[in-house]
Amino acid sequence: MATRQILHVDLDAFFASVEQMLDPSLRGLPVIVGGQPGARGVVACASYEARALGIKTAMPLSQAYRLCPQAVFLSGRYHHYTAVSDQFMAILGDFTPEVEPFSLDEAWMDLTGFEPFYGPSRRTAQRIKDRVRDELGITASVGIATSKVVAKVASDRDKPDGLVEVPPGQEAAFLAPLPVRDLPLVGGKTEERLKEFG
Repeated sequence: MATRQILHVDLDAFFASVEQMLDPSLRGLPVIVGGQPGARGVVACASYEARALGIKTAMPLSQAYRLCPQAVFLSGRYHHYTAVSDQFMAILGDFTPEVEPFSLDEAWMDLTGFEPFYGPSRRTAQRIKDRVRDELGITASVGIATSKVVAKVASDRDKPDGLVEVPPGQEAAFLAPLPVRDLPLVGGKTEERLKEFG
């Protein structure tokens, strides 16, 4: 039986990256999507330039402005994000019918058994990254593993524009040194509870 080959493909700083793609003058600038600094609300997405200055997703816009008043604050254009997401999913669908979207900007792909057609999964992952960059004008990070959970954790390890492969049999060694918060869907309360169990 073929070893499972699961990819998790995640578009980097998606909303902000789309805004920078649509308006190249924003490239290299700290971009915050979520609203204007005087409005009530939170950061929906921050470019990596903004993240380097301490901006985080879900941070109140007022706090983001205090930390980074030089940032470009945008309300967001969700119809553009949806259109780019559709193109992204279509690219993934060119490689396998087994695509499971997790949100607008990320999805799992099952490439098990496709190596005779495409070669090693790492090579396919690079082809996907290249197409996303060339066709959409943004970058993607990819994790490769034998399970969805490990592939998703791997895709987060080398952002932006990363490619991390966890070889079969190395899953426990890969996960062991990481904080439990790195597991998908583990929030603050779940993290505290899991720590209680050791």
